[in-house]
Amino acid sequence: MPHFSIIIPLYNKENFIENTLKSVLNQNFKDFEVIIINDGSTDSSEEKVLLFNDSRVHYYQKKNEGVSAARNYGIEKAKSDYITFIDADDYWHQGFLDEMFKNINSCPELKVFSTAIEIETSESVIAAEYSIKKTADFEIVNYFTASTKRTVLWSSSAVFHKSVFEEIGLFDIKIKSGEDTDLWIRIGLTYPIHFSWKILARYVDDPDSLSKKHKITIDSFNFSKYQLLEKTNPELKKFLDMNRFSMAIKSKLINNKESFDKLYNQIDLKKLPLKKRLLLRLPSFMLITLIYLKKVLANYGLGNSVFK
Repeated sequence: MPHFSIIIPLYNKENFIENTLKSVLNQNFKDFEVIIINDGSTDSSEEKVLLFNDSRVHYYQKKNEGVSAARNYGIEKAKSDYITFIDADDYWHQGFLDEMFKNINSCPELKVFSTAIEIETSESVIAAEYSIKKTADFEIVNYFTASTKRTVLWSSSAVFHKSVFEEIGLFDIKIKSGEDTDLWIRIGLTYPIHFSWKILARYVDDPDSLSKKHKITIDSFNFSKYQLLEKTNPELKKFLDMNRFSMAIKSKLINNKESFDKLYNQIDLKKLPLKKRLLLRLPSFMLITLIYLKKVLANYGLGNSVFK
């Protein structure tokens, strides 16, 4: 039985999948299987995958049902006790699985492990900024308090014991964007996170990515399932309000007043930073200008997204 099952959901990533798969197969740690789920691609993604001749790679095709269904299908096929994902346009450094193997052995009582990441923009590669204070080579963190600036769990930089999915369930296939956040919330309610400060995974900023389409995000993600829990969990409440802020800004950008008002009224404004309260009051044309300037700066590693 391989030590890791690596799941790659694949949909129309012909320009990225080769580099992604090379970064997986070139890992220093070799005991793994790769499960590629082609979720109904209509480009030459399949041709690119079939160029690789490696017995560890298992390739499956299915009709297009979205990334959640593809990942869930991969989880069902996984043979290992430890499951990890990498999106078909992202990248691992050679030591990613080595670091995960070491951390799992040093903290076998934990079930969820992650590493720091870097971000590749059109202009440069920059290290992600996190809200937690560095005290050692790794931290054991509460997901909600550690993820107020950037999430410490990301789909291409985390490893999960398979029992996590048995306890909290799989990705919610009804959510078309934000499905990761929904799963991280459920994990955060149950498990502490082992977070390594080593930068071993890279997020490649694809302008055509689904996550950039604000309307899909707003229409698909719903916080209502956590309304009772957040009343008694202040860390969860703060985390959800930061996400509500992000989605309220996106609602304003596409002139969805109904969505903006709903999200705005759910936020505890007294605990929201002053800068974010001011951003919520800006007209959309000023937000568009600000976002453009922030994006230019972010491409060079200066500043953060206006959404966080």
